[in-house]
Formats: sequence, C-alpha cells, structure tokens
Amino acid sequence: MTNQTTIPNVTTLGNGLRVVTNAIPHVETVTCGLWVNVGARHEPAPINGISHVLEHMAFKGTTRRSALQIAEEIEAVGGYLNAYTSREATAYHARVLKDNVPLAIDILADILQDSTFDATEFAREQSVIIQEIGQTFDTPDDIIFDYFQETCYPDQPIGRAILGTAEVVRSLTPTQVKTYMQDHYGAHQMVFAAAGNLDHQEIVRLVAEKFSRLPIDCPKEARPAVYKGGTFHQRRDLEQTHLVLGYEGLPFGHPDHYAVSILSTILGGGMSSRLFQEVREKRGLVYSIYTFASSYQDSGVFGVYAGADPKQINELLPVVQEELSRFPNSLETSEMDRAKAQLKAGLMMSLESTTSRCEQLANHLLIYGRPIPPKEILEKVDAVTLDQVTSLAKRLFAGVQTQATLGPSERI
Repeated sequence: MTNQTTIPNVTTLGNGLRVVTNAIPHVETVTCGLWVNVGARHEPAPINGISHVLEHMAFKGTTRRSALQIAEEIEAVGGYLNAYTSREATAYHARVLKDNVPLAIDILADILQDSTFDATEFAREQSVIIQEIGQTFDTPDDIIFDYFQETCYPDQPIGRAILGTAEVVRSLTPTQVKTYMQDHYGAHQMVFAAAGNLDHQEIVRLVAEKFSRLPIDCPKEARPAVYKGGTFHQRRDLEQTHLVLGYEGLPFGHPDHYAVSILSTILGGGMSSRLFQEVREKRGLVYSIYTFASSYQDSGVFGVYAGADPKQINELLPVVQEELSRFPNSLETSEMDRAKAQLKAGLMMSLESTTSRCEQLANHLLIYGRPIPPKEILEKVDAVTLDQVTSLAKRLFAGVQTQATLGPSERI
C-alpha cells in the first residue's frame, strides 16, 4: 500500500482556496469534495440549524440544473453525491470513476455557487428536515448525544443540536439561507480535497476554472467553548434506559491527542475492551457499550455510552464508574500494545478507501493546516507511553462529570 500511494500535494489558488490531493494509481475511482470551515457552532441561537438547512438546499436546484437533474447526472455515470454538517465544518463530496471527475467537480461548483434557493423547493425541504429532526428524536441512542452535548456546553452554540429545532427550521427563509452562505462560504474558509486515480495539476486546473466565483474571504467567529458539565434526565416510555457519562476531553492539537485515542480504545473500543468485557460479557448488563473521544478546535469531550434494562441501570452505573476509577492504577503494557495495533490497523485500512482518505486530507488541512503523513501518525501512536495514558486518565476522570439519561427510569 505504501508503494502505491503517493505523497499528498497541496496548492493554494489565487482566491485562497486550498486544493489537496492524494494520487492512488491502483484504484479506478476518485472521491472529491469541498470542506467548509463553518458548522453548527458558528450559528446564533435564532438560526440554529441553518448550516444543515443550507447543506440540504445546495442539492435543490441551480441556475443550470434542477434538483432532479443534479441527481440524474451524477447517477447516470454511477457516481455518488452527498454532504454532511458537523459542529465545526460542512462537507459536500462525490465519488465517481476516474474519467468522470470533471463532471463531479462541475456539479459541486454549480451547487456551491449557483444554487437558486427556490421558494417551492425550500418549503418542501423544510418539511423533509423537520421529518429528520423527528426521526432523530424517535431514535433514543441518537438523541441522547444531543442531550449530552447540551449538558456539557449549556447555552452555547457548540452545545446546540446540529439539526436545530423544528420551530427554527420553520421560521427560516430562502433569503436568510442564501445570505448565510454568502457571508460564510469564502474561499479562505474552504478546502477542496481529492483522493484516488488522479493527476494533481489537472484537479487544480479544474477547480481553479470551476470555483472562480467564490467570495474570497468571509471572516467568521466562533464563541469559545466552555465546558460546564452536569446532569440531564428525560423520562420516556422506552424498553431501555440510555446513558452517556462523560468528562471534558481534549482539543485538536493537544499533546495527548493520540493518548486519548488509546485510552478510549482500551476502555471501550472493541470486544476486548475493559467495559465490553466487564459490563456485557461478565455481567450481561447491556447489549451495547462503548467509549468515544470527540475533539474540537478549543475543547473536547470523552464519554461512555450504554443502554440497559431500566431495572439494571442502577447496577450498571457503579460498574462503569468503578472501571473508570481503577483504570489509572491497573493499566497493563499488553493493553497498550493491543490498542496501538487497533489504531494503526484502522488507519492503514482507511487508506484503502478513497472516501476516507479524501476526508482525512480535508480535515487535516482545516485543523492543522497541512496533510499529516500516515507514517507520522503511526510514529506518534507508537510514541505514547503507559505513564502518559495513566496520567491522562487521572486528569480526565477527576474532572467535572456530565451524565445524560433517557428512558423510563426515575432520575439516577
């Protein structure tokens, strides 16, 4: 794999748009897309959810193509077109056979520069997004993370739901969304990434030609994240009680970034992890339990998710907390080695996917300002010490706790 994947190339266009590519000659496809350094945390409360609405509306018609034509043209060549919104970024990407890259770039440029925001399409898509919000609310192991995030960061943009609320979505107008795009989608805030069977200079030429009408700069400010923590409980008639227990984590670029990934892997990153073995395999208290470490530019969260029978939730919580408290004094070298192997294998496997590689390149440029070579990541994972993970665990688990629960149980 190393011999068949080239070193990433980066070119900055005259308008400030950065183009990063990674040629993988042995594949037949290319994934390419535009990542915008704007997400839900940049939204004022009265328009919370507008980034996600904008992401939807980009596919609903341009001056050259109707919504149907956008879908038909990409699928006529067997391609795939999609987008997503996160708390700090929005992405629009396509995967096509190598010969159809010009079409993919043309469509991406079209939807990001010439969307019409037609009123009829807008009203229809508002209804679709409200259905999406309702579906999320009806999915307890999904909505519990919104409740957890809001409890971690109360009354802050970074704590609000990415989808917003049905009330806010109903209140938005096409003009508001178009203005938001004009004010936030500047070339300096964007990265165009591509990975697969490609030529860097040809990608640069196509992107320079097609994305020539982007606003050059759209300054944005994000309110600093301030972790607070606390407890949240919503009583609902469900078969399970869903629990997320967490602490303040680490921002991107923190020296312990790879140590927290190892910590998460050992505690709840697979079937051999401590929580899976103790809580599910030995005690049979849950079907699903895992840990996660989410990072942002200036903050982060570390947490544990579990779903259990309401009658067993009061037994589950002390077991989880006991595993967290005993971790710093019981970490073994064999666990470190296994976790490092999992992380390194996961990285190398992801390099075999043009979509994963494309997304990695874009995120690296947005967060760190450069593509990080896989070799460098592997070396940093290997360099993490047992003492480093132990010290990190002590600091994290001594912090203010956040607990969010959803289910038929009384507050626990």
